[in-house]
Amino acid sequence: MTALLPECAFEMAAVSDVGTMREHNEDFCACAPEAGLVAVADGVSGALGGETASRMAVEATVRTFREQPGTVETARRLARAAQQANIEVHELALFVPELRGMSTTLTAAVIEGGRLYAVHIGDSRLYLLRQGVLSQLTKDHTAAAEHVRLGVTGDPSCVLTRSLGRELICALDRFSMPLLQGDTLVLCSDGLHRVLTEPEIGETVSGADAAGACKALIGTANRRGTADNLTAAVVRMTGAIPPDSRVPGFRAKLRQLVGMRG
Repeated sequence: MTALLPECAFEMAAVSDVGTMREHNEDFCACAPEAGLVAVADGVSGALGGETASRMAVEATVRTFREQPGTVETARRLARAAQQANIEVHELALFVPELRGMSTTLTAAVIEGGRLYAVHIGDSRLYLLRQGVLSQLTKDHTAAAEHVRLGVTGDPSCVLTRSLGRELICALDRFSMPLLQGDTLVLCSDGLHRVLTEPEIGETVSGADAAGACKALIGTANRRGTADNLTAAVVRMTGAIPPDSRVPGFRAKLRQLVGMRG
């Protein structure tokens, strides 16, 4: 799906698949092009809890982001939306015995004013493909990744050190950066990035439209017999991004000027 906004043009798509060895899909994803928002989640704590947590996290994030007034800064709106999703998942897990202990990863991105705004927790990932080079923008919140960052040797665990819904307030990573025409963003669950190498992900999405790139990523991973669920979301910047759109408050100032002239 393509979105044409005053500042830029982009297309986005998201696909989730049960994979080749699972009976239930504990991943969930959604894109809301009119809001410039895309989100990926990978639930943990068993089939029922995992499915519920990931769906709730994504749906609550999208709903809460949309409900907030546009006058609120984009980064703040996204962080508030993710925290509200965390509260909803946490509270349901407390009151429903069958869902006790459920949590989920969440990686969500908003494209606005020629910039990327993102929140992240867990081990799903957000990549940027720019001029043929794929870079991981997020950090994995796992014991294994922490060992690597600290230079610790041994056999580290892949257990999540942070997830959404585990506690009343979650520790989100938040960041933003300017985007360029031709940039491609890839959000994916670990079921995909544990099967495909970064060069393979970059090569697969290069030159493809958003929907085609998602389909190709999922298909390639499934052909290798992945043991996990798979989710991929792709955003391609297809239109020019005016430099002025990167100035903080540009959209609000533009609306004010238009309103004064009316």
